[in-house]
Amino acid sequence: MADITLITGSTLGSAEYVAEHLEEKLQNAGFATSVLHGPALDDVPTAGIWLIVTSTHGAGELPDNLLSFYEALQSQQPDLSGIRFGAVGIGNREYDLFCGAIKSLEAQIVALGGKRIGERLEIDVLEHEIPEDAAEIWVSSWLEQI
Repeated sequence: MADITLITGSTLGSAEYVAEHLEEKLQNAGFATSVLHGPALDDVPTAGIWLIVTSTHGAGELPDNLLSFYEALQSQQPDLSGIRFGAVGIGNREYDLFCGAIKSLEAQIVALGGKRIGERLEIDVLEHEIPEDAAEIWVSSWLEQI
């Protein structure tokens, strides 16, 4: 089975909790995983499968611990044609730029050649008190598309 690299960006820890929960589900399904919390671009494989889990900070912005990764993608423009990825955003629909962080990061990855697997999951914290529950339901269908 394929290795899956989980990439997380979080301000208060919710995205990390979701990623750790998904990592357990992926391992139970037979996948080898690694989790990178706010990675540097040098730490991230440029081929394989990524599962990106990020919350949105402020007015649709990436969390501080993922900002350097995003900026490195913009400045270095690596070839990501060997990447397939899933996208999970956590946010609050009361804000105009709901899940803006995952949308920005996803657009950058696609612009560099990455191909999204399945639909993006957008978790509204007002609807899902425990975001891990929504993510667990989503990951089952996502795995079928790998």
